[in-house]
Amino acid sequence: MLTPYDWQEGMGNRSAFVEGRLSQGSPVLAVSLEAGILLFTYKRQSGKLFEIYDRLGFGALGQQSDIEAIRVAAVEFAHQEGFSRSEADVTIQRVVTGVSTPLKQAFGDFTRSPILAASVFAELGATAADDRFYTIDYDGDYHQLRDCAVVAVGSSSKPDLRESIPVDSSVETAIEKLAEIWQTVASESGERDVPMEGLHREVLFLQRHSVRENLFTYL
Repeated sequence: MLTPYDWQEGMGNRSAFVEGRLSQGSPVLAVSLEAGILLFTYKRQSGKLFEIYDRLGFGALGQQSDIEAIRVAAVEFAHQEGFSRSEADVTIQRVVTGVSTPLKQAFGDFTRSPILAASVFAELGATAADDRFYTIDYDGDYHQLRDCAVVAVGSSSKPDLRESIPVDSSVETAIEKLAEIWQTVASESGERDVPMEGLHREVLFLQRHSVRENLFTYL
């Protein structure tokens, strides 16, 4: 019979296992600018930054198959909402709520492997003040943020990107600053020097004012 102590110990073991695996992952940084939203990370092969729906971006660190599962779930949920309701009803909060529930169930189910991924969702607003960010932990808990977001597991502290990157910064300046901050966060989360061999910069830009129908650009 499973006692409360056994359950608590089991949850602690699962958390330690997941955090140990994710601490080696590539952090994802997101920041709001007057020109739009930047999502930034480094990858080896498969991408970690994606478009989810109109004005909704997604990034994650962790096991690629689990990242893809979260991406697919978010895309399907967003399009179902848009079809059954309206495009205006597809908000970042509804998508995050829909995605977090199965993550929480998977983490609490000892007959299944936990999801090895931590995510960030970004919603582009009419102005930088209207931008929204949500981070989702591997256990399904989520947190709403403004201005910026950092997804990293094991880091002793997560920097406030707004202090280093003013909202009126150019896209080029912000990207170079994000690259510097990424190095610091990655080193702290894995408690190691980060070898850059084989890593490729990945940047997703959600452009606020664009003549193109698609607001997403990979830089």
